[in-house]
Amino acid sequence: MSSYQGLTKASKKNGEIYYRAGITYRNKHISLGSFNDITLGNKAYETANAILREGIYTLTDYDKSFGLDFEKWVILMNFRDNGIYIRNPIYLRKHFFLYYIDKDSFYIFDTDDLFYYGHHKIMIRGGHLFVSDYGMQVSILSRYGIKNYAVPGRDFRYINGNERDLRYSNIEVINPYHGVYYSKWKGHPCYIAKIHIEGDYVVGRYSTEKEAAIAYNKAADTLRRSGFLKNFPTNYVTDADEIEYAKLYHKLRISKNIRIFAENFAERVDK
Repeated sequence: MSSYQGLTKASKKNGEIYYRAGITYRNKHISLGSFNDITLGNKAYETANAILREGIYTLTDYDKSFGLDFEKWVILMNFRDNGIYIRNPIYLRKHFFLYYIDKDSFYIFDTDDLFYYGHHKIMIRGGHLFVSDYGMQVSILSRYGIKNYAVPGRDFRYINGNERDLRYSNIEVINPYHGVYYSKWKGHPCYIAKIHIEGDYVVGRYSTEKEAAIAYNKAADTLRRSGFLKNFPTNYVTDADEIEYAKLYHKLRISKNIRIFAENFAERVDK
């Protein structure tokens, strides 16, 4: 044991022996992980030492045989090259940073987001990126005002075409409202509001997306009052004060089909 540096012998509750590997660099002690095999722990230490003190590897040199997982590899590389220890797999560039998911994929973020992603680990499920925030799974696209139901190309787009470039300057929100779609009607631009009941129902066609968003809310309220139990999202129209919102809400017409559906549903509930 004396020939191995950076290893501490420990035991599990069942008495099984394992080894904690660690290294101190720039007055910071860095854990490299726990290993059942002393030679694996030693390999991790030797690799970390080569990265931090000898500087002989780069990000692209990674291989599993080095004894470190790729996340720790990125963390050590960033600490060595940029002098900042970050507990997530982030590598700093001059005006942005890279958040590595694995060896072959990373996302690009503005430096303004460094503190947030330095403390929130990105996870992927079903192709969606999210973080755990106060015990909740939060989509990282929500930081751009993009809703969970948003569709790339329809509701938002990546300006340079790179969906891994999540800098604010590269994301354009096309449609911030639920159930609202840009279209054309008889050759003129318009916004269609749709609501899903038992299939999609057209609420109406409107000259602005603000009107379409409010019309969607009005349709959802109509259905709720009929006893139709569905958790319809609410569109928050930030560029209309209470008076303007109330006037538009009262003025805007919604589809007769929705009113009839609500009336018939209310009759079924009353029986």
